[in-house]
Amino acid sequence: MDTDAPTQPSLPRLNEPAPDFKAPTTHGVKELSDYAGKWLVLFSHPADFTPVCTTEFIAFANAYDEFQAMNTDLLGLSIDSHFSHIAWTRTIKEKFEVEIPFPIIADLSMEVANAYGMIQPGESDTSAVRCTFIIDDKGLIRAMVYYPLANGRSIAEFVRLVKALQTSDEYDVATPENWQPGERVIVPPPKTAAGAAERLDEGYDCVDWWFCTKEL
Repeated sequence: MDTDAPTQPSLPRLNEPAPDFKAPTTHGVKELSDYAGKWLVLFSHPADFTPVCTTEFIAFANAYDEFQAMNTDLLGLSIDSHFSHIAWTRTIKEKFEVEIPFPIIADLSMEVANAYGMIQPGESDTSAVRCTFIIDDKGLIRAMVYYPLANGRSIAEFVRLVKALQTSDEYDVATPENWQPGERVIVPPPKTAAGAAERLDEGYDCVDWWFCTKEL
């Protein structure tokens, strides 16, 4: 057994604490603890001054107020310097007339990117791929989504997903495919035979005992 082989960092997992970090950003040094009590969308992009990343940042900026209304902050990251980040965001403002209101981590050491599994050697070992982590107000990772370098994300999906997660937490329900606020939600199936026998008489809209929905 090769005891000198380098150990691979453990990757983050759902419903476990998000890896801690302290890093320079375009808004000064930021730590994970700065976001305690708030939800956080932490997302990486491959490089500044690239077309796909620019479209994503514009979309995140346009959705910023929606995220804020859900007690959710945004935090970008790439393996570029903060000077590059500043120059790029200034260019976005100049050329596209869009202000980037959230900070961007300058992760030159790749420390944060490696802790979050943002470096995918099969895609690139010098750039972070398009990772998105939704971290809740208790510091737990609730969702992880990975995209390749060539294809941009749907920012509207992350708005929807944060709202769905918060709705599930508040009402102890699940949400169906492409659920939108105001639509019916799914009542968790009963876990006992007795509960299954009673479910159809509990006032929900049921197809069967295991598939019931309700309005909020």
